[in-house]
Amino acid sequence: MSLSRIVLTSGRTVELSELRLSSTYGGMLEGYPCKVVNDMKVSGFLRTAERAFPTTPVYLVPPTREYPDETGGAFGPVEVLPAVACIGAFRSAVVAPDHDPVLYRSALTVVWFQSTSHVPSDDPDDPHGLRDLPWDELAQDYEL
Repeated sequence: MSLSRIVLTSGRTVELSELRLSSTYGGMLEGYPCKVVNDMKVSGFLRTAERAFPTTPVYLVPPTREYPDETGGAFGPVEVLPAVACIGAFRSAVVAPDHDPVLYRSALTVVWFQSTSHVPSDDPDDPHGLRDLPWDELAQDYEL
């Protein structure tokens, strides 16, 4: 049973089978969010996804970055990512036409950031950018 189903803009339906949520800035004891820190955070979440799902390709939905304060410290202006980092395992029908659709499925691990801890849904406004996943180019088929 899936946590959520999303219809991509391509028309493909994908199912969210596992979701890991983390505070984007959890554990940050000093400093401030800036480009250098955010780039390290994004890279860290990508590495976490690759370790958690080693047999599945990983894709990053580029996060929005806000600049609430143009002044900053030694590392430049304040730059803020959305509050919740998400790692999701998605499944769908096969990608390769030569694979038997009864014996195979396709999979893709996605990293994205969102402002709330809600499970993404099939919202046509899609504030997370998930509906635009380039599934056929990125997902990998696997045998059941």
